[in-house]
Amino acid sequence: MADIINLRTARKQAERQKNEKRAEANRLAHGISRNDRTRADADRELAVRRLDGHRRDDGNDGGAA
Repeated sequence: MADIINLRTARKQAERQKNEKRAEANRLAHGISRNDRTRADADRELAVRRLDGHRRDDGNDGGAA
């Protein structure tokens, strides 16, 4: 006797696999992986936070002295 499967679930799984293949092709075509992009964004954010952390606060709002 055959295993009973839910067709809706099988269709959704097939759609996810198709979308993942398309996404992989796009990642290869456009060159940068998600991990690399995420790491670059995190590095950029860290650099901005470090720069802001080194700012001096002398009480005035940037106006001429």
